[in-house]
Amino acid sequence: MGEVLSQNEIDNLLQALSSGELDVDEMKESGEKQAKNYDFARPAKFSKEHLRTLENIFEHYGRLLSTNLPVYLRKNVQVEVMNSEAVTYSEFSNALSNPVILGVVNMEPLNGTIIIELADNLGFAMVDRMLGGTGKPLEKSRDFSEIEMLIIERIMVACVNLLEEPWENVVEIHPRLERIETNSQFAQFISPNEMIAIVTIDIKIGDVDGLMNVCLPFITLEDVIDKLNTKFWYSTMQNGENDTYKAEIEGMLNKAPVPLKAVLGKSVISVSDFVGLQVGDIIRLDSKVNDEMDVYVGNIRKFKALPGTAQKDYAVRVTSIIREEQ
Repeated sequence: MGEVLSQNEIDNLLQALSSGELDVDEMKESGEKQAKNYDFARPAKFSKEHLRTLENIFEHYGRLLSTNLPVYLRKNVQVEVMNSEAVTYSEFSNALSNPVILGVVNMEPLNGTIIIELADNLGFAMVDRMLGGTGKPLEKSRDFSEIEMLIIERIMVACVNLLEEPWENVVEIHPRLERIETNSQFAQFISPNEMIAIVTIDIKIGDVDGLMNVCLPFITLEDVIDKLNTKFWYSTMQNGENDTYKAEIEGMLNKAPVPLKAVLGKSVISVSDFVGLQVGDIIRLDSKVNDEMDVYVGNIRKFKALPGTAQKDYAVRVTSIIREEQ
């Protein structure tokens, strides 16, 4: 049922129409839905919701990078997700310069690959740090040597392995670095007109600042595109993390070493008697042979027990549990 107007609202509307403040034709035109031009060359395969979820995933990835990269580089690393956008692959490849670091990553079981572009100044800074330098990039850009590429490949493998955890709330993947390209002419991995999502990450290694662009083709994410929404991502993350953390905490508690001691009794002696103790001397305790012993867990008195032996070892048999109220 439509909204019912009061008599005062009807009178005000008629008065506005008679005075010319409102135009009936304009009201009709404003009520019509405006058609939008559709660009068939750039179909809208990624919605804002998809891009927002990808940003959330790579914010998690950025936290892992800032935690793990300092282990290799021995320097503070700051990572921040700048933005995400949907473009064609030709726009991405045409913007590449030489030299460039392009890591081709297999996202099994997803179809196809993703591409991680790393700024060349970050690459040279990482190599300098790994070889004992201060982590400064070169003043003039040049091609990477074979030794430098081996060092960069080692770091890229570590970065690729970190992708598994952020994506586990969407799909369980097993990322693997297939190869690294340093020439933009060999960057035609997918069709130029294919739509991709690009997540731009700012990485700061000490005083060196550079960008990492993660290229995610639609054909790779097509099977899980429905799961790329914040509602699904957060609900899955909450349920999965609760169960995971609970199991991890229980596992760590089960392995935690706990000091346990059984006290036979106590006695007070002088320092001179203590210094003169010999093998075979007897120290009189404040407890009897048949008395129960106190068993301490840490510094807390937790059990009562009787002394005895188990095979050839000394042992105690727990007789009662001491509750907190006792």
